Amino acid sequence: MKRPELLAPAGDFEKLTTAVHYGSDAVYLGDSRFSLRGKAGNFDSVELKAAIDYAHMKGIKAYVTVNIFPHNRDLPHIERHIELLKDIKPDAVILSDPGVFSMFKEKAPEIDIHISTQANITNAGSALFWEGLGAKRLVLSRELTIDEIREIRDKTKVELEVFVHGSICISYSGRCYMSSFLASRSANMGECTNSCRWNYALMEEKRPGEYFPVFEDERGTYIMSSKDLCMIEHLNLLAEAGIDSFKIEGRMKGINYVAGVVKTYREAVDSIAEGKPYIVNKRWFRELSMFSSRGYTTGMFLGRQPDEDYNFDGEAYRMSHELVGKVLRIDGDAAKVALRNKLDAGDSVEFLSPGLEEKLFEITSMRDENYMEITSAKNEDIVFIKVPEGVRENDIVRRIKSFRQSPSFS
Repeated sequence: MKRPELLAPAGDFEKLTTAVHYGSDAVYLGDSRFSLRGKAGNFDSVELKAAIDYAHMKGIKAYVTVNIFPHNRDLPHIERHIELLKDIKPDAVILSDPGVFSMFKEKAPEIDIHISTQANITNAGSALFWEGLGAKRLVLSRELTIDEIREIRDKTKVELEVFVHGSICISYSGRCYMSSFLASRSANMGECTNSCRWNYALMEEKRPGEYFPVFEDERGTYIMSSKDLCMIEHLNLLAEAGIDSFKIEGRMKGINYVAGVVKTYREAVDSIAEGKPYIVNKRWFRELSMFSSRGYTTGMFLGRQPDEDYNFDGEAYRMSHELVGKVLRIDGDAAKVALRNKLDAGDSVEFLSPGLEEKLFEITSMRDENYMEITSAKNEDIVFIKVPEGVRENDIVRRIKSFRQSPSFS
C-alpha cells in the first residue's frame, strides 16, 4: 500500500521546525492576509521565503494557503502575493475561490494548486470539475464517509487529501458566519473567534412541545462544540480508500501539540507502509491525550457523527501534560533548554524522544546560563539539565499536570 503523506500545520517558524523535527513530510503555512488562520503567528513575505527555503533544505514540501474568500479590495494584494510566490517557489498553494484559481493559472501556471476543504468537495462530479481545470490535489470535505471517498477515488486521478486530526467546525467544512455575525470577525477572512465554542443557553418559549436535546451542567451548555477529530485507529481504511495525504489541523496550536501529534501520526503512517496488518499502538492514544483537546471523535468518516461526540459537558480543553521547554543543544549528558514554564530541581519531566516515551526523569541538578547551580527557574530562562541518552536537539520537554509519579532516571 502506498504510504500517504503526513501534512502538518506550521503556524509560525518554531511550529514549522517542530513539525519537521518530528517527521512531517510536508507543512502548510501562510501569510495572515490571505489565510483562514489569520490569528496564528504566520509569516510575512521575508519569513515566508525563509520558511519555504528551510522546508526544502530539510527535504519536505511546503504548501502556502491563499484560502480566504476575497472581496474586490483583496484582489490587487493577492496579485502581488502571486508575484512573490513565483519567486519563492512553494510546492503548491491551497485555495478555494475560483477567481483566485484563475489568477494563479494565468500568472503562475508553474505552481501546483490544491483545492481547499472550504470548496466543499462532496461528490465525484465536483472533484472531476476541479481536476478538469488543472488542480493537482483536492482537500475533500470533512462531511464525507470513507465509502464516499472511495467512490470519488474510483472516478478521479487527482491527488486526494483529508483532515485526520484536530478541531472540527460546526459549520459545513468551515464555511461559518457565526464569528462575523456575533463578533464582527469573519472566519472566512481568517479572523474566527471560535464562537461555536462559547457558552450558550437555548430557550424557545413559543414552540411548546418541540424539544432540543440539550445537556448541561452548572456552567451552561456547549451545543455547537464538537469533539476533536482523531482517525488514528482508521488510517489504514483511509489509505485503502486512496487518500494521498493525511492532514493535521492546528496552525494556532502550540509546539507541544504539534510535536506530539506529528510524532504519533508519523509512527502510525509508517506502520501502514510496512505492508503488515495495521495494529494500533495503545501508547498512541495515551500520547494524543497528553496535550489540549476537547475529547475525540471520528467525525463523519464512519457515518453520521454520534450525538455523544459533541462536547456537551462544557470542557473546553483536556490536557494531562504541560510544556516545560525545548532542547536547544546536547552536550554529553547535559542539555541546554529554553524554558516555557517554571521548573524546580526535584521536578519529574518527560522528553518527547523516540524510545523514551512515558518515562519520567528527575531534575537532580540545574544550572543557569552562567553555569551557576540553581534550584528554580522560570519561563523564558535558559537552563542546563542532565538528560538521558536518546534526547535530541529540538526535542520537547514536558511534565504531568495533575499528579507526580516516581521517576525512572536520576
